Amino acid sequence: MMLVLSEWLIQYNDGFSVIQYITLRAIFAALTSLVACLVFGPMMIRWLQAASIGQSVRDDGPSTHLVKAGTPTMGGAMILVAVGISVLLWSDLSVRYVWVVLFITASFGAIGWVDDYRKVLLKNSDGLSASSKFFWQSVAAFAAAIFIYSTAKSSAEVNLLVPYVKDVSLYLGWLFIPFTYFVIVGTSNAVNLTDGLDGLAIMPAVMVAAALGLFAYVTGNSVFSEYLGVPGITGVGELTVFCSSLVGAGLGFLWFNTYPAQVFMGDVGALAIGAALGVVAVLVRQEIVLFVMGGVFVMETVSVFLQVASFKLTGKRIFRMAPLHHHFELKGWPEPRVIVRFWIITFILVLVGLASLKIR
Repeated sequence: MMLVLSEWLIQYNDGFSVIQYITLRAIFAALTSLVACLVFGPMMIRWLQAASIGQSVRDDGPSTHLVKAGTPTMGGAMILVAVGISVLLWSDLSVRYVWVVLFITASFGAIGWVDDYRKVLLKNSDGLSASSKFFWQSVAAFAAAIFIYSTAKSSAEVNLLVPYVKDVSLYLGWLFIPFTYFVIVGTSNAVNLTDGLDGLAIMPAVMVAAALGLFAYVTGNSVFSEYLGVPGITGVGELTVFCSSLVGAGLGFLWFNTYPAQVFMGDVGALAIGAALGVVAVLVRQEIVLFVMGGVFVMETVSVFLQVASFKLTGKRIFRMAPLHHHFELKGWPEPRVIVRFWIITFILVLVGLASLKIR
């Protein structure tokens, strides 16, 4: 919207041409979503409290979490609204990648909203059934995957880029569709599993989003992509604006979600943010790097699989409780220690992922 407005205003003052630059719009997008969360966050929290939309704590969770019961949840809607407004204001809406990301974010946010609604208002701690959640996630993810594949204009848009190795990419063909589906759905549920402590999921998501924004900018810039040996994809640079919006909204939400949290993200935020990270990684062809940078999300997910498999096969548990953050809580780590240490691990992994731009 602002891009179109600036094109009209340029005829009166050349100074408005600066809005044409992705970097400046990305900065404004981050500030817009950040301010939106900081300004409207308190009002939303008060509304959630008045509507008695509070967190229901599972009986089989750590006993220290019982004090969290009643804390307003579904705060992730704050993030999604802020991101949506910011992206619509500052992105080039003629680029199809922007709409793909918005579609996935909104779709998974809607699935999470229904899940939260059942948990909070219907007092069902299990929320939406696993089969229903998986079905609708699959519908949205496959729709996006098929659209991306069918509208691809070059092989660079669908080949699997192998990081840390120069000029190596794998032709996926139609396998791009199930692969994309796996990345989107897998990342969405991985972030959702991680969202169990105050601020644990949002800060790693912010760091990964910032890194993906850099990858998007490089991939969409012909000069930088050629210099760094990254396959260039026209238009994908606009995802820098989306990632910046997510960073700003995430930091704004963290203002209220930091320990002890005034509001929880809920599935409406966790599922949407995870799916958004997944689809951005697909569009900038950095799925493997996402796996590296999102190592905390991967560890949390793997811990659940290992725990379930071990108990079913041997009757014994590997961890005191899964996901992994609960294991460390039960070992006696204070919640802030678990959170900050997972943040530090994510920061290191993001740097390792970014190093792939130069190490080839």
